[in-house]
Formats: sequence, structure tokens, C-alpha cells
Amino acid sequence: MEDFYIPILTAFIITVSIFCYFWISKTTEKETHPIPPGPQGLPIIGYLPFLQLNLHKQFTELAKKYGPVYKLWLGTKLCVVISSPSLIKEVVRDQDTIFANRDPPVAAIVLTGGVDIVWSPYGQYWREMRKLFVRQMLSNNNLEASYVHRKDEVRKVVKSLYTNAGSSVEIGELIFRTELNVVFSMLWGDTMDKKIFDRIGSEFREAMSKLVDLLGKPNISDFFPVLAKFDVQGIEKEVKSLMPSVEEILDSVINERMKMMVSGKRKDERIKDFLQILLDLKEKNEQDISIDLPQIRAILLDIIVAGTDTTATIIEWVMAEVLNNPQVKKKVQDELTEVVGLNNTVEESHMSRLHYLDAVVKETFRLHPPLPLLVPKLPSQSSIIGGYTIPKGSSVFLNTWSIHMDPLIWENPSEFKPDRFLNNPGKFDFNGNNFHFLPFGSGRRVCPGILLAERMVMHFLATLFHLFDWKLPEGEKLDLSEKFGIVMRKRTPLLAIPSPRFNDLDMYI
Repeated sequence: MEDFYIPILTAFIITVSIFCYFWISKTTEKETHPIPPGPQGLPIIGYLPFLQLNLHKQFTELAKKYGPVYKLWLGTKLCVVISSPSLIKEVVRDQDTIFANRDPPVAAIVLTGGVDIVWSPYGQYWREMRKLFVRQMLSNNNLEASYVHRKDEVRKVVKSLYTNAGSSVEIGELIFRTELNVVFSMLWGDTMDKKIFDRIGSEFREAMSKLVDLLGKPNISDFFPVLAKFDVQGIEKEVKSLMPSVEEILDSVINERMKMMVSGKRKDERIKDFLQILLDLKEKNEQDISIDLPQIRAILLDIIVAGTDTTATIIEWVMAEVLNNPQVKKKVQDELTEVVGLNNTVEESHMSRLHYLDAVVKETFRLHPPLPLLVPKLPSQSSIIGGYTIPKGSSVFLNTWSIHMDPLIWENPSEFKPDRFLNNPGKFDFNGNNFHFLPFGSGRRVCPGILLAERMVMHFLATLFHLFDWKLPEGEKLDLSEKFGIVMRKRTPLLAIPSPRFNDLDMYI
């Protein structure tokens, strides 16, 4: 009898052992790449009630507790925050294609329809639009040809400052207005009638500033997509209310240019502005890529937002940090005197020799990156980063601010020390090749306008510091606190008083 049960018992043990082996293997496999750890939230609403104003700093503190990759639920949206150079490299280089999609907020969809360069999904359309932007608008020929526009606008600012020397100037507004004029000139030349621009230009500037704020404002519709149709906070409604003043300018320019095309007035131009390139593409309607008027509006709007608000923000931060560090200001002006000379105008050709000013700009980008969390990514499939599973469709934030402030990477990171970029200038650039310094991102979706941004920022700052001394208004204290948003601005606008360094400014005015 025992002989009968022994084979059965043996078979049973073997069967159970095999089952346990596969069950354990399957369980172990699942646990090998778990979802990242993270803070506990509340049922349904997740971690939303615990979010603070300076999200980049709060995310940095959470990383100290949960590690360089962690999760948090914001409503029904799973968010993953990555705060390590090596892990960011995995995202933007090793698995760049998977993470090449954006996670656009409702405000961005309303603003551009999701058919622009910043927010459109990764694919053939995005690749063609980005290639068009980089190779056409930002080609060497076009950058050189558009220098005259940048130079003219800088001259206007110099003349205004010289005329009103001794009066307080709001730096951010001054720069924003100037950069807007420069971008307009590059986009469509002199197509717009000056009277039209003067009439609606200030309204347009105000609308653009509000739109940028709305893009970065936490929105219930983004955290609970099922509630999006109710527009609980009214953000969608507010964006739509701002669009008429924006569309009025865009449509008036597009319509005027299309009339010119019909009359043949622009037929023989060798170097086309960007609007002309887009309209030519629309007329060709090629099979590989076609483009319509809503797409043209979206792309123009993209360039205007990226080329004005972020540029104005970083220049304001540079001015604030230099005013807060008199020894830095002296070094900047001494270098300008040596490179440019006392009786010469600042030219873009001088920029490659202004090494200290370049270091000042980079140090400002390190301390005050305009997009501290960059633009959130949306993985097209589940992926493994740092040993954890990043689920498909989660919103991935790259906390570059935390890397820029990491004491293991940067000595005394909270101090403003431009000299740290002088020791090895080739080590750091704006192209995202060094994962310790990523103000413009990296990988496929690195900011395409880096070359133009560098030229505009450096030329403007060199001119302002070469020609003028700057001081704070009487009794004014310098505030270096931040206001978090999709663009990290100064909490209080910088006011400064210019006084001419030289008596003879005829070369500019």
C-alpha cells in the first residue's frame, strides 16, 4: 500500500514544487521592477492638498526622503519625479524615443490645439516642424540676416534709457517688450503696419504674460480628466478670453502676407522670414507634410512665447544677481571695456570673447533655470528607469533645479559664483551634453531655439552693462525670491536706475 502512495506523493510534491517555483518566479519578476516609492496621499485626490508654492524645492526635499526617482498621485494622474543626472540621462538619451512625448495641460491644448512644436506628440509631424524651424528660421544665413533687427531694437532701448537716465526702469517689462519686437521682426519682417502694432501691441503683451502664467497654473482638469468638461477653475475659459487679442495680431499679419503673395511683391526675396516659409509650405501641400492656418498660428505663437518670456526672465535674473554682487559687475564691465573698447558699439561678433559675461549668464541659469522642472514628459510605453517601472501615460518631471543645487556636484551651490564656469568652459554648454547642467533640457526635445536665445541674451546684457551703470532706487531692497510656474520668474519685478558710463553715445542714438 505504501508503495502505491509513494509515487503519488512524490508526483504531488513535484507538482506543488513546480507550481511554487513559477508562482515565486512570477511574483519576483513583478517585484524586481516595482513602481517607484513615494509619499502617501489621500483617497481620490492623492497628494494634491500637500503641494506647496515652490514645487521645485518641495520635489527636491521629497527626493531626499524617497530617492532620485519617486512617484506621487495628483488626482488620478500618476506623476514621477526624477532628480539624478544618471537617471535623467537614461530618460533623454538611452530611452529618448519612449519619453519623447509631452504631457500638455488643458491650457496648452486650448492655446495651440496641440499642433505646435512644444506640445505636439513625437512623430513625423513634430520632426518635420522642428527641422523646418531649426534649418530655416535658425539657419546661419537667417540668424545673420536678422541681426539688423536685433541691433535696431537694442539701439531703441539705449536711446530710451539715455533720454530717461536717472529714472527707475522695470527691467522685465523693458526686456519683454524689446524681445517681442525682435521676434516679430524675425517672424514676419515689416509686414505689420506700425499703427496696428502700436494699437494692440500692449494688449498683446499683457495677454502673452497671462497665458504663460495659466500654462503653469495647477488645474483640476489636468488632475481629473473626467472633470475637464466642467472647467472647474475656469482656466480654459480664461485662456479662450485672451485669445482674441492674440489672434487679431496673428491673423492681420497672415492675411496681409497672403495678399502680398497674390500680388507677387515678395517673389524675389532670397532670405525669407519664418511666416513666408510656413505659408509657402501651406501652398505646396506636399504629401509628406501639409500645414493649415491653425497650425501656422500655433507655431508662430509657440515661437513668440518661447522667444520672449523666458528670455526676459533670465535677463532680469542676471541683472538682479549682478546688482547683488558689485564685484561681479566690476568684472563684467572691465571685460567689456577690454573687448569692446570705450568708443565702440557692442556687436554680436564680440560675444565669443566675453568669457566672464558668459560665465555670469550660465551661473544665473544654474541658480534660476527658467523651467526648473522642464516640460513634463509622457512615456509612450512602460519603461524601467533606475530599477523602477515608469508606467505608460504617467507624467514625468525632470527636476533640473535639484541637480543644479546639489552640493555633491556644485561647491556651495546656493552662492552666486560665475568663476565656477571659467575653470573648464568647454565642459558646460546649453545643448544638454552635460547632465549636471540642463537649463534647456536634452535629447530630442531639447529647446530648438538655443542659438538665438544665446545671441539675444548676451548681446542685450553686454550693451546694458557696457553703456550704463545700474543701481536700485532709493530705499529699495533687492528681492531674489522666486515665483514658481512653468517659467520661474522673480517674485517681485526688478526696478533699477541707469546712468550713462560714457558721455558720447552718438554711435547708438
